[in-house]
Amino acid sequence: MRHVIGKFVWLGLMLATPVAFAQSTSAAKEPPRAVISLYRVAPGKHEAFLKWMADRDAIDKQLGLPRAQWYAHFQGDSWDYVAIAPELSAAQQKKEDDAAKAKGLTTGAKSSIEFRQFIASHTDTVAFGPMSVSDMVTLINTP
Repeated sequence: MRHVIGKFVWLGLMLATPVAFAQSTSAAKEPPRAVISLYRVAPGKHEAFLKWMADRDAIDKQLGLPRAQWYAHFQGDSWDYVAIAPELSAAQQKKEDDAAKAKGLTTGAKSSIEFRQFIASHTDTVAFGPMSVSDMVTLINTP
């Protein structure tokens, strides 16, 4: 049963992602940036981690900010979740922080410490994208 549910979730994510990230970068000088985060959650902390992240996702939704696309581990490597989100501008980040504070959620250094109670390890990588491979060729050939 678990494998059937996992396959359904994975299929849904695979189908939703291209729609959520469909955009062209050919008109932009600077390509968009995304933050790719891999999470290995501490044993027994998965539900609490997801609820913590869902509270923050709800703020982004409420504010109309770009939201992360989440992937749940099915098989293979040892990560539990991957989130891919557009990089927020300083103004968007401030808007998000102000809304979190208004809802009684932590921000800044305190939030970072709170977050770590759920995590065995994680990495964040800033990347260009999403963009097509043609856009990447244009990017590397632009002086």
